[in-house]
Amino acid sequence: MSAERSEHGGGHGGGKAILAAFLANMGIAVAKFIGWLLSGSASMLAEAIHSVADSGNQLLLMLGGRKARRAADREHPFGYGRERYVYAFVVAIILFSVGGLFSIYEGVDKLTHPHALDEQWWWLPLVILSVAILLESFSLRTAVRESAAIKAKGQSWISFVRHAKAPELPVVLLEDVAALFGLVFALFGVGLTVVTGNTFFDALGTLMIGCLLILVAIVLGIETKSLLVGEGATMADFDRIVAAIEKGPEVEKLIHIKTLYVGPEELLVAAKVGLPQDKLLLDVASDINAVEERIREAVPAARIVYLEPDVYRPAGLPQPETDAIILKSAD
Repeated sequence: MSAERSEHGGGHGGGKAILAAFLANMGIAVAKFIGWLLSGSASMLAEAIHSVADSGNQLLLMLGGRKARRAADREHPFGYGRERYVYAFVVAIILFSVGGLFSIYEGVDKLTHPHALDEQWWWLPLVILSVAILLESFSLRTAVRESAAIKAKGQSWISFVRHAKAPELPVVLLEDVAALFGLVFALFGVGLTVVTGNTFFDALGTLMIGCLLILVAIVLGIETKSLLVGEGATMADFDRIVAAIEKGPEVEKLIHIKTLYVGPEELLVAAKVGLPQDKLLLDVASDINAVEERIREAVPAARIVYLEPDVYRPAGLPQPETDAIILKSAD
């Protein structure tokens, strides 16, 4: 059995997108709080809390990326790459509770205890929301550009969010999309309230923001939970790994293989390979090294590779139960 491991460096964590989102959300949050204090709009308060939650989420993502760069030790021999999954899951919980549930509470409170917008400052929320839409669009543009650099050619954005192993960019993408829709909902609620004088629309906009945030949080929670439990290589990478093992003359048969992401950019590959029974140990070691090199060339993320040599038994000869061929991705 052989193994080789490169130092985990944290990989592509979407640093620019996270920073852009954090700066945009902090500035927008301050403006929204001012707009709420002066106008009394429930939609503005919901959006202000949403921006504060998003700012805290970006700080958590940056903290998770920093902790994930710690070197492996005896307690965590495969490193701390999964810290990024943990913090992404916490972000989903915060978005659900602080953002979504609070907004719904405010919307219900506005419905049951309506109060009109301040007549002097009715225009301020409209201005703040319009500027916020421009700033959020810039943040989303940054996230899209960074994501496009690592998104597979022809891959849809839904597929990218669902199958990305690095959680930061999908989280920021969904947050920014939710923020833009939330601003549109708030603009809808405040605008109709100004036009009609009916505070029902302000409350409705707040409820729409809350439902949107809860929906996004559920999607994020489901995807990050899957990463926390442990996902294998994508089908495309899995096929490339199998092809790399079977490509050369060293291996007679791939008997068993499993893959697992131990971090966003660090894939573990464990396989049992059938070799000719008359090979010398020195030749077996050389063959295993050659196969490992091909695997890493085919899939650079395969930084941890364990290959167990075995004697291949052709059809008709008894096979141990553990020798069942598994050629199926865990993804």
